[in-house]
Amino acid sequence: MAKDAKDVLLGEFPIDTGSAIIEADPYGGNRYILKINGVPSSHVDLDDPTYLDFEYMRWMEPIFSYGFPADEFDGRARKLRVLHLGGGGCSMARWVAASYDNARQVVVELDAKLAELVRTSFDVPRAPLVRLRVGDAGQVLPTLSDGSRDVIIRDVFAGSTTPRELTTVDYARQAQRVLDQGGVYIMNCGDTADLAGAKAEAATLLEVFEHVAMIADPPMLKGRRYGNIVFMASNEPLSLGAGFERNLRTAPLPAQLVSGSVVQKFATGATPIS
Repeated sequence: MAKDAKDVLLGEFPIDTGSAIIEADPYGGNRYILKINGVPSSHVDLDDPTYLDFEYMRWMEPIFSYGFPADEFDGRARKLRVLHLGGGGCSMARWVAASYDNARQVVVELDAKLAELVRTSFDVPRAPLVRLRVGDAGQVLPTLSDGSRDVIIRDVFAGSTTPRELTTVDYARQAQRVLDQGGVYIMNCGDTADLAGAKAEAATLLEVFEHVAMIADPPMLKGRRYGNIVFMASNEPLSLGAGFERNLRTAPLPAQLVSGSVVQKFATGATPIS
């Protein structure tokens, strides 16, 4: 049962990497915003874990719906296995837990105090459904078994950028190794209008994976503003049918899907990250 609004502690809390602030959503409901060192990190709806407020997370949702239909994972013989590199408020982990019966998830979070604050504040399901593992995402991924995950989500930021060691060719190869057949590596990439970082990430993924695609709103892809690009990479063809693209076009912030040769053109001139 979700926490009542009166039970959620609001305010600023010390964490290992600085401070965290939990604020009530100004639009009401049993919804909250988590800020890390002043930067909005997560939005959580305690009454409805399937509600995703951040646009880039809404773009991730059809990757699951079309690539990993819930009716193919019965929660007994076949459980969806998801690794989250970067925890924040565990918004996506709560969404997966609510959408897939008996899914098995591990959330890697660097900050131990933040992990505990999120666990106690946001009704994150307990292990074995969701296991919060305190550690450095750069060090944890290489320790995991081959073919042990269906989905890996990289959503790690130090300030406004992803630590470089999580963007390299070697790190992408580790993700490729840990993914099972048909698995998908999903990355949230924040970048400025020049798109230099996104182009380098695209070149890096193309160096490792056979299939790479991108999701972003058109102004972002045209280099008109700062924003997010969601990358998908897999060794198997990505499930990107008409329904997938229609879902993106009808999102509150409509997004565009780019795949195949268009991603290769996007990455032209960029050097894979080493």
